[in-house]
Amino acid sequence: MGILGWIVFGLVVGAIAKLLMPGRDPGGIIVTMVLGIVGALLGGFVGRALGMYSANESAGFIMALIGAVFVLFIYRISIGGRHRTV
Repeated sequence: MGILGWIVFGLVVGAIAKLLMPGRDPGGIIVTMVLGIVGALLGGFVGRALGMYSANESAGFIMALIGAVFVLFIYRISIGGRHRTV
């Protein structure tokens, strides 16, 4: 899969991760989509590095989804507690 395919795949996985973790994100929809892309890449890389699946298997989608949820969770913990003062 090319880089454009990974971006589209990450957007879809990020949207599903957002549905699994409802609530307000500190960064908005753009940051959530970027986190979905990062999480999909991270989950896919970790899953293949551990030998859990090979390319184009359905387990890749599951690992990408787990990665996206994990990245979104870490983002909410690290950024969510900060308050902006204007």
